[in-house]
Amino acid sequence: MEDIKIAILRMEGTNNEEEVYSAFKNLGVSPEFVHIKELESKKKSLENFQGIFIPGGFSAGDYVRAGVIFAQRLIKSSWNEIRRFTEEKKPLIGTCNGFQILSEMGLLPDINGKAEKSMVLSVNKSGKFECRTTYIKFSNKNPILSNGINTGSILQAPVAHKEGQVMFKDPNILDEIIQNNQIVFQYTDAQGKFGEYPWNPNGSINGIAGLSNREGNVIGMMPHPERAFDIFNMSGREREGKISTGKLFFASIIEYIKSHAI
Repeated sequence: MEDIKIAILRMEGTNNEEEVYSAFKNLGVSPEFVHIKELESKKKSLENFQGIFIPGGFSAGDYVRAGVIFAQRLIKSSWNEIRRFTEEKKPLIGTCNGFQILSEMGLLPDINGKAEKSMVLSVNKSGKFECRTTYIKFSNKNPILSNGINTGSILQAPVAHKEGQVMFKDPNILDEIIQNNQIVFQYTDAQGKFGEYPWNPNGSINGIAGLSNREGNVIGMMPHPERAFDIFNMSGREREGKISTGKLFFASIIEYIKSHAI
């Protein structure tokens, strides 16, 4: 599987990239850090990769708005490559700041296929930086993640953000993404029941923790599966389990690439 290459994008302020790199490396594929300056200078091309991962952090210090500067630099340097990448059904994944970046680029939820910006990840309803373990329900049969995660599964994953509240430009968008099965993860309690704060750490409508595009190959989520890759990263009874949330998540991405011969 070493011929499977995953680009892990980063710039000033990115963090969690080391955890993402370690997760993919432990599962036998070839992750590679790609700095935004390498894309801008054309030293590296996204066309040479089978998957793209945008990790969390505070890119450009979240100046102006979380993720917006990284998003604009990606649009200016690599927009055509990224669009071809998504049209070829290759996986493009973003966690936390990565989710914010994908939404700023218009790649999520992208209900009309035109990559028009239609949502924002706003300040948490609590007004606070929320950093703790959460539970999320795998809410649909996403073509990438259903390779290893059963629909309806309740998974544990940590969050660490202040701007994670999903808000749509038009209230009708929620109806469309529900109809299109684009809600990938929803916040629940440990028993899988939907609830308000603190189970929903940011107040997102419908408890949305993760979304995909219509085709399901672009995924953004606020929780950090890369921080829950080893079983000892889990909390409580989940630490006594056989497999971690992160291992399920990253193995599913790899299996999708293998099965689709990307």
